[in-house]
Amino acid sequence: MTRHHRIRRGKKERTEEESFRATMASVTSPFTTTNASFILRPNSQNHQPAHRSFPLPPRACLNESQDQHRIQLNRRQFISQTAAIVAATAPLTLIDQSPAVADEALSQWERVYLPIDPGVVLLDIAFVPDDPTHGFVLGTRQTLLETKDGGATWFPRSIASAEEEDFNYRFNSISFKGNEGWIVGKPAILLYTPDAGETWKRIPLSAQLPGDMVYIKATGDQSAEMVTDEGAIYVTSNRGYNWRAAVQETVSATLNRTVSSGISGASYYTGSFNTVNRSPDGRYVAVSSRGNFYMTWEPGQAFWQPHNRAVARRIQNMGWRADGGLWLLVRGGGLYLSKGTGITEDFEEIPVQSRGFGILDVGYRSQVSVFSRFSGFHVSVEEAWAAGGSGVLLRTTNGGKSWIRDKAADNIAANLYSVRFMEGNQGFVLGNDGVLLRYLG
Repeated sequence: MTRHHRIRRGKKERTEEESFRATMASVTSPFTTTNASFILRPNSQNHQPAHRSFPLPPRACLNESQDQHRIQLNRRQFISQTAAIVAATAPLTLIDQSPAVADEALSQWERVYLPIDPGVVLLDIAFVPDDPTHGFVLGTRQTLLETKDGGATWFPRSIASAEEEDFNYRFNSISFKGNEGWIVGKPAILLYTPDAGETWKRIPLSAQLPGDMVYIKATGDQSAEMVTDEGAIYVTSNRGYNWRAAVQETVSATLNRTVSSGISGASYYTGSFNTVNRSPDGRYVAVSSRGNFYMTWEPGQAFWQPHNRAVARRIQNMGWRADGGLWLLVRGGGLYLSKGTGITEDFEEIPVQSRGFGILDVGYRSQVSVFSRFSGFHVSVEEAWAAGGSGVLLRTTNGGKSWIRDKAADNIAANLYSVRFMEGNQGFVLGNDGVLLRYLG
């Protein structure tokens, strides 16, 4: 290489070195400050980090080979220091992001993980009145779980009489009165326990039973009330050995007689209920399988009473409020409350934040007394919870006039089908894929 070429190469290297020096002089290190608060909050405006450059030795002390080696070394230092700064700063930024206080205040539920197969849909839950820590939860695929610590942990239970036949039962409903308990399921199965679930006995049923059993309520000593999806209501007072019909005909027969009464959709009725709910005083409200009308029944009536729906969209579910009125859910996420108490067709819509997902059930607690930190007194609260698709969870403390969304279940990929409250603070939300939420109060 000629001397002329070496001079030109030297100029080019000096140009690269000067550019590199300017770049390195602008690099700022967040670790040079001695103030600890800056490390925790790198975006703080109260603490400005000191600028630190990576100086090169004077040009006069380097020959050509040493100069090239030094430039390469400082480039490695620059890359490694920059990577270290980026890696160290990323987690520090996350530390400064704390959850909103409102979310913490609303999260009154915890998820309880169950020892069951994926895909199981939980359908009902009940506790022994004489022992609130002892309860059972049931669902599809012959699922029956038991708890003895109030619902914090659950373990599987098997019933020999339900496993004798080659059926995969769907347990639909469970109820206790004292130590006596009842379970109904599909295909037709009826189980009875006299000792708080320690032993279960299967009760024979007639093959001519109209419809599938969807609900049972323990009403007293050796007494229960059972409902099928075709509207048949039966009562027993001798542990299920004999049953008496409380209505004279099924819903299909009632509608065939009353098509001319102006019930919209009755002529297209499929003959079964989608949902059935019972009030504490024994009244029933049921929604037709297509959601185009609903029916009610009160003790002493010989037939179900059909009602036109008062809203444009089809009905998803209906039930009873704590004050004796009705709540109504429509497909698409709408919620309505009846005006006044008792059975009526007059409803008003209540705005809710359902995020476009359907609301599937509402559960009212009894009026509870809570301490108000603003007034310093205990006040009566009409608390209720609504649950629905994709983890929708809503709460009201004024009987349903306004609702606030609880984000506790937003990250749960499941539909929440049922809200159940027992005595005191016991409450549970049941969903698909074995999802069970426990109320913390």
